[in-house]
Amino acid sequence: MTDGVREVPDWLTRLRDCGALALRRGDEDVSYAQLYSRASALAALLLARGVRPGDRVAVLARDARVFAAALHALRFARAVMVPVNVRLTPGEIAWQMDRADVRFAVCDASHKALWDATGRANPVLALSGDEWRDGAGVPDGAAGVLEPTQARALEQSMERVDMADVQSIVFTSGTTGHPKGARITYANHVFGAAASAFRLGVLPGDRWLTPLPLFHVGGQAVLMRSVIYGSAAVIHDAFDPAVVNHAIDHDGISLVSVVPNMLARMLRERGDRPYPAALRCVLLGGGAAPAPLVDECLRRGVPIAATYGLTEANSQVTTLAPADARRKAGSSGRPLAFSEVRIAGPEGTPAPPLAEGEIMVRGLTVADGYDRNAEGTAAAFRDGWLFTGDIGYLDAEGFLFVLDRRTDLIVSGGENVYPAEVEAALLAHPDVLEAGVVGVPDEQYGQAPLAVVRLREGCAVELDLAAFCRARLAAYKAPRHVRVAHGPLPRNAAGKLMRQELRGLL
Repeated sequence: MTDGVREVPDWLTRLRDCGALALRRGDEDVSYAQLYSRASALAALLLARGVRPGDRVAVLARDARVFAAALHALRFARAVMVPVNVRLTPGEIAWQMDRADVRFAVCDASHKALWDATGRANPVLALSGDEWRDGAGVPDGAAGVLEPTQARALEQSMERVDMADVQSIVFTSGTTGHPKGARITYANHVFGAAASAFRLGVLPGDRWLTPLPLFHVGGQAVLMRSVIYGSAAVIHDAFDPAVVNHAIDHDGISLVSVVPNMLARMLRERGDRPYPAALRCVLLGGGAAPAPLVDECLRRGVPIAATYGLTEANSQVTTLAPADARRKAGSSGRPLAFSEVRIAGPEGTPAPPLAEGEIMVRGLTVADGYDRNAEGTAAAFRDGWLFTGDIGYLDAEGFLFVLDRRTDLIVSGGENVYPAEVEAALLAHPDVLEAGVVGVPDEQYGQAPLAVVRLREGCAVELDLAAFCRARLAAYKAPRHVRVAHGPLPRNAAGKLMRQELRGLL
């Protein structure tokens, strides 16, 4: 933060007496007054259990009622949220929790067993969103839960937000496949919300729907921006194109956040029925939008807003306003307010328009580094810029065109799959000498991992390597296809695997 005002009034506390819709999940509506009551009660309960300011608290929840309450409760308690990708294996989760030095965990009821399977001995609090809906199991604020001095301290903390505080540590994988925890501050959220509002607008009665997991920055951004705006978030625990389309028709949805494969499935399910005029923006992230999908949206009048973002920048960096979708088809738009984008030229100089190079980002939405990872921070955050590893170019008007997301990255069903991580799992098999992974088109998921392996002489080619990987990685990371190479995999002079040349072996 600058030397100016560092603290601001807490957004949820300002709405504590408001009966307007804050959150819709399934058939339950949660008002701002109810969300405040639940979050303050949970904050008191966490403090009573020993959580202290600065502690890292894991949150394992697909139930939006639990996740949203935990998000605000941890702000009240001045603890740091570590959202957990519930699709990971217990071993993967345990590694991240050790890395982040997590001291406590909050789960929804359906993920308590997953946390237990990690083998960590941290205290854990399992909550049922259904109990909260029925009014049971919720303590009455801090009264009777905390000592008077603790209760007063909590009340003071609930009034104001320190913008420099770390709100969450969100793990993202790099091209090496090793997860890194980006430190996202409240300032990152506030400036991200303002910048998105400047580009997309905020209207009375807005309802922002997302079927994206809340443990990703895109899902968290919808929750945070909605409460900052005082609008409503509509959260789906899982993606179903028919359910999303029904919600758009009947729940007054004005904005939707999806990835390209989700949108394609929504359009297929919908057929020729037009979307209602109330839908004013479909924010499309998670990878470059295929040209046929953009063309189909333009033909149907679907108000798409292609966006480029990443975890380290707390979601959006550039966004193409719906009004520019036809004129700048294929672009991810101009940088939002408070963000700058540069294309790296020779020796770090800015590249001229239309020249391809690595995308660099800086601004007030960008994290200050990776948690407890000096090496990763030094590699990616240099001279005030975030070097994204993505390749693209800027046109003469400053519109960004992304050519590849980290060259080798596979986006499967909206989830990032990094080849090096899958290759490491394959190489753990005693009969695998070499392994390379690339993405191939997949009708259901957009892309799917395909593995090319060289096996030890004389071993059975019928090895179930996909099942071997599923025992070590989240299921979506396991290769859906495996091909056996009959010679060494292609490498450059330095011995680095040349993944793009693997396609010539298929």
